[in-house]
Amino acid sequence: MNDLKNASGFMCHLHPSATLAITAMAKEMKEQGHDVCSMCAGEPDFDTPQPIKDACIAALEAGKVTYTPASGAPELRKLLAAKFQKENGIRCAWDEIVVAPGAKYSCFTAIAALCGPGDEVIIPAPYWLSYPEMVTAVGAKVVEIPTRMENNYELDPADLEAAITENTRLLILNTPSNPTGAVYRRETLEKIAEIAVRRNIMILADEIYEKLTYDADKPHVSIASLSDEVNEHVVTVNGFSKTYAMTGWRLGYLRAPRWLARRIIAFQSHTTSNPTTFAQYGAIAALEGKADKEVRHMCEEFAKRRDLVYELISAIPGVKCIRPQGAFYLLCDVSSFGMTSEEFCNRLLAEEKLAAIPCCSFGAEGQIRLSYACSEENIRDAAGRLDAFCREHGN
Repeated sequence: MNDLKNASGFMCHLHPSATLAITAMAKEMKEQGHDVCSMCAGEPDFDTPQPIKDACIAALEAGKVTYTPASGAPELRKLLAAKFQKENGIRCAWDEIVVAPGAKYSCFTAIAALCGPGDEVIIPAPYWLSYPEMVTAVGAKVVEIPTRMENNYELDPADLEAAITENTRLLILNTPSNPTGAVYRRETLEKIAEIAVRRNIMILADEIYEKLTYDADKPHVSIASLSDEVNEHVVTVNGFSKTYAMTGWRLGYLRAPRWLARRIIAFQSHTTSNPTTFAQYGAIAALEGKADKEVRHMCEEFAKRRDLVYELISAIPGVKCIRPQGAFYLLCDVSSFGMTSEEFCNRLLAEEKLAAIPCCSFGAEGQIRLSYACSEENIRDAAGRLDAFCREHGN
């Protein structure tokens, strides 16, 4: 008789998300009446702008409730192609655009359409914890390259060159970065792009935080914009979740070379059919600029919070961090306290009722992630609790 519990499919050994686990633990404690302060959330604490919601409501009332093509509504794809060309400098046609139920799914479909057993995927660490799980899910091998705080957590091109083998299929690049908050410099991207073209590997450029950058001297640069030749080696992924506070809407998208876009569309047609139809009309309103005022306000608020959280946390003895240039995360090195990141966060939650994310699952043991997608009051409260904990357990 078959032993079904010992099945060996590619996806049977995936690990649950550590971020969701500790977030659930903090929520449960709060429901039990504990005074929990959370710095876990990887989503804006703003509501979706009203013009976007109005467009979705209007689409529902107009009966926009049937299937669209698997790759998304043509009018949305055309707007996205125009967006890539105007805002990112990426040359593309609308049939190279694939809309998906979330940028996370866009990342996965690109990996699944490109990689399989025997292939290697390079991931700079620290990384978003889902990347390695996606690679594992398709049977490919993860190759981690550590990055350094003193280098702003940017991938060293020399390290990339040394890691590439005949089996290397893909490099995953995330800028602005979760969890480091780093924004890659153009000169670094140019060196990485030259290597990718010369060694003939693809790049998955996850740019979900592209509009959440805060320093004039560290603007976001899309690696696919560097040249047409580079663009043919890049899958550019983005979405509406972070920029427009639409995390629950589940809308992401990508641009890929036409040959690869066709593969991804075929894969998506057999797994999701199409992104939610009426939600796509909210996305159209966003791309038409109807929520630009709200987006600017959110970015300005995140910039103020970035300054505040960095000022408060960097002053805590034993904690090291860089000033993030984008996204809404602060990565903190707490290795001086002699605990694993998981032990540190568990004790921090138990003793100070402060929830933070342990980064052992992010390829960054000894570090924790704090999200400043929360109020100034919450940031000050969290900094006070972390300071008290560190002073109690410091050398």
